[in-house]
Amino acid sequence: MDTHLNRVEEIKIEQGVKKSRTPARLDYAQSATGLFLALFMWAHMMLVSSILLGEEMMYKVTKLLEGEPILGESYPILVTLTAIFIFTIFITHAAIAIRKFPGSWKEYRLYRAHMKRMKHGDTNLWFYQVMTGFVMFFLGSVHLFIIMTNPADIGPYASADRIVSEWMWPVYILLLLAVEFHGSIGLYRLAVKWGWFEGKDAKKSRKKLKMYKWFITFFFLTLGFLSLAAYIKIGLAQIDADKVGSRYIPQSSIEKGVH
Repeated sequence: MDTHLNRVEEIKIEQGVKKSRTPARLDYAQSATGLFLALFMWAHMMLVSSILLGEEMMYKVTKLLEGEPILGESYPILVTLTAIFIFTIFITHAAIAIRKFPGSWKEYRLYRAHMKRMKHGDTNLWFYQVMTGFVMFFLGSVHLFIIMTNPADIGPYASADRIVSEWMWPVYILLLLAVEFHGSIGLYRLAVKWGWFEGKDAKKSRKKLKMYKWFITFFFLTLGFLSLAAYIKIGLAQIDADKVGSRYIPQSSIEKGVH
């Protein structure tokens, strides 16, 4: 297929048609937005997993994101603005990447046949990335919309209620799997594509990169499921205590007698 496309380009050049730089620019844009989103998701997972250090720590992280330690007061609108920015990058990345997806059932069948014939690990990884990207596009959009429209409903109790009482846990399980597989595969393919960390022996470095990719996937999936379990535990406790909808009161407020 690549040979055919190259020949088409050669014919166009021979006929005096100027070769377009647009595909190269789109590739750079896709790589840049993908790298940004992957790094953001790592940071996001670290912040979300603060619940593993206790409800108080997660509350402090929430207030940090709302600007309270710096501005002296919480501004949930900052969370909305951040979510809008991330959503814009997310949609941009998806719009650029979708041009490489199979555009019809016939193209899909051809690619699957190609996969079976090649039996090539990186070819299979690209297919898994397409599938996880498709899932992530819908579920990630739902999650970001909720955050954009409910920025004040983030915290130990509010987040736990959303996961358990509002039955969002199935969505978050699927989203966690899609994000971590898509992100780690994407970073691996970026490193291979642009020759990062290649060293003197490309084959050996690729093998190491693939090992690191699986380590990163395992690490963040473990961290994600442990965090999700912690929120579910809190959410179930909220139901048992008939406190669904209540908000977490920080220790400092309790000591001052503020409720």
